[in-house]
Amino acid sequence: MASSSTSQLRELQRELENKANDLNKLQKDIGKNHQVRKKYTIQLGENELVLKELDLLSEDANVFKLIGPVLVKQDLAEANANVKKRIEYISAELKRLEGTLQDMEGKQNSKKESIIKLQQKIQALQAGKAKA
Repeated sequence: MASSSTSQLRELQRELENKANDLNKLQKDIGKNHQVRKKYTIQLGENELVLKELDLLSEDANVFKLIGPVLVKQDLAEANANVKKRIEYISAELKRLEGTLQDMEGKQNSKKESIIKLQQKIQALQAGKAKA
């Protein structure tokens, strides 16, 4: 009987270790998601600022775009369209990342709950073993 509970305890501890590793990996992924979202949020702010600046210009103003080490003259309407498309893209990416984050946080919560239940099982098994 003692060896049965010992092997059961070892199995539960191995399962607990696996779940803890999964939770750790998930938390790292959540951290990466936050970093990427932060980067996109900064880019969104920069592009919105550029759009405001472009709106202040007159139709005949010279607009230049930096391509590598060279400034290339660009049409104001084209520059406006490019910046708006970039803002659209960044906004869509932020929405996608937000959805992914919510999904990962849900998985994280369920993993935490299963780890707590597993720890309770182990404690109960150890308490039963201590009584015997």
